[in-house]
Amino acid sequence: MRLNIRIYYEDTDCGGVVYYANYLRYFERGRTEYLRERGVSPSGLLEKGMLFVVRKVEVDYLSPARYDDILVLETEVIEISRTSVTFAQAIKKEDGLDTLVARGTVVLVMLGELGKPARIPEDLKTALLKK
Repeated sequence: MRLNIRIYYEDTDCGGVVYYANYLRYFERGRTEYLRERGVSPSGLLEKGMLFVVRKVEVDYLSPARYDDILVLETEVIEISRTSVTFAQAIKKEDGLDTLVARGTVVLVMLGELGKPARIPEDLKTALLKK
């Protein structure tokens, strides 16, 4: 899944580059849109007593992005276990060179009604793996 992101002044730090923590926000947007594209509503999961929470994040910052850049965020599922989903995400500049800005992995755990890890339903696993 691909998502375009324009960098606004509010995204940058005093040096004019994207503030490092904002990449986590972009990754979150990418995962949310990934789910939506596959017919999975995060609020719908919550209504069923299920939700995903972040267990682990790893990010490599490789090149700065600046005000008014257009970035392309790519999101894919690389692993699904009984209770977790691992996403790989990469952000590239739309600069004709596809300069890699940041890449990372995010592990989400499914929580059930009691706030404890829960089995991911098979239909949800199928939706997550849909291309």
